[in-house]
Amino acid sequence: MTGTGTLGSVPAAFLPALRARFGALVRELSKFGTVGSIAFAIDLTLFNVLLQTGFESLLAKTISTVLATTVAFIGNRFWTWRHREHTNMARQYTLFFLLNGVGLGIGLTCLAISHYGLGALWPEFQTPLADNISGQLVGTAVGTLFRFWSYRRFVFGGALVPEPTVPASPAEAPAPASATTPPSAPPPAPRAVPRM
Repeated sequence: MTGTGTLGSVPAAFLPALRARFGALVRELSKFGTVGSIAFAIDLTLFNVLLQTGFESLLAKTISTVLATTVAFIGNRFWTWRHREHTNMARQYTLFFLLNGVGLGIGLTCLAISHYGLGALWPEFQTPLADNISGQLVGTAVGTLFRFWSYRRFVFGGALVPEPTVPASPAEAPAPASATTPPSAPPPAPRAVPRM
C-alpha cells in the first residue's frame, strides 16, 4: 500500500517533471531524426552519383558525408537545439565536425570491413548494393546513435534558454483572501523566564 501523494517509492510531484523531460527528449529526437533523414537522403544520393561516375568507394563516402554534415549542422543548430544556449558558433561548428568525423569513421569502418574484408572472401560484398547496406544502413545507424549522444552532450549541450515570461493580466491575478478563509494561527505567547 502506498501513502498519499506517492506512487510506490516515487513521489507524485516527480512524475510531471519526468513526463516533461521525456517529452522534451522525444521532441529533440524527432527533430534530430528529420534533419538526419534529409542529410541521409543527400548522403545516399551523392554517394551513389559519385560511385556511378567512377569514384573509389571510401572517397565517395567521405565527400557525400562531409556535404551531408554541413546540412545537418545547419538544421540541428537552428532547429533541433535552437532552445539551447549558443555562445560560440565557431567552436560549435568545429566540435560538430570533429564528432561527425568520429561518426564518419564508424561508417567507413563498417564499409571497409564489408567491402575489403568480407569482399576478399566473397565478391558479392564488393557490389554497390553491399556497399550501400554496409556503409549507408549499418554504418549510418551506428554512427547516428553516436552523433545524437555526442551532439546533445558536447556541441549543443548549453543551458536551456528560458521562455519569455508574459506578465499576468489583472483578470489572471490571484484573488485576495476571502472572508471565509480561516485566519492564520496567532503567534505563540512568550514564555515567562523564572527569576532567581
